[in-house]
Amino acid sequence: MLRLVLMLILLVLPAQAEEVVADLSQDRVAITTNFDGSEILIFGAVKREQAVDDTAPLDVIVTVSGPSEPMTVRRKDRVAGIWVNTAAVEVDAAPSFYAVATTGPLTDILSETEDLRHHISINRAIRAVGAPEDVTDSPNFIQALIDIKLEDETYQTLEGAVELTDETLFSTRVALPANLREGEYATRFFLIRDGDVVDNSETTIFVQKVGLERLLYNLAHQQPLMYGLLSLFIAIAAGWTASAVFTYIRS
Repeated sequence: MLRLVLMLILLVLPAQAEEVVADLSQDRVAITTNFDGSEILIFGAVKREQAVDDTAPLDVIVTVSGPSEPMTVRRKDRVAGIWVNTAAVEVDAAPSFYAVATTGPLTDILSETEDLRHHISINRAIRAVGAPEDVTDSPNFIQALIDIKLEDETYQTLEGAVELTDETLFSTRVALPANLREGEYATRFFLIRDGDVVDNSETTIFVQKVGLERLLYNLAHQQPLMYGLLSLFIAIAAGWTASAVFTYIRS
């Protein structure tokens, strides 16, 4: 009986198991007063129990996602010669940063079903449950949000940016812009074969303000009154100093 159970287990287990093993050049990013962005090297390997003779090529997808936040996308139209907001769509959650790097064109290597299941593409990473009844073209609002984010590079589609050697070793680089939001950045790795996800894993990049930047951030959020008084004092001191210097120069 025990032998029969073991045979059934062996039949159920995949004969050619593939597992992704990945790492980062750094898992912490410090935002200082002179922070102008950073670049993360992402690398890894495909772990196998035995050789794979599948004719379908292996592909790798890497995504980096910043903290999600609700957003409002508004459309402006000219009314009586004046540009005014005429419609708006509430986005329940959109990543503050999102990059997807692949070994090839995303639509060619990933099936729509797997994209829907794992929320890999930029469109799937944005969650918008519903739109007002008077807005009949809500997808256009989401696309407008994506276009704006792509333009300022807080959203990135890096097709072909993942280098895969002998279907075993892979690497890519993701540039983090200067306007990063503080928080945890989920980094996911997907092994794709014939459009399906055969394995995936996840790690985290921690982005945090440090030094004077951190002090001012905490002061503004935890003690707003003190932050306001300090800002007023600095403004008065700067004005007085400028006036004194100008008076000295004139004399």
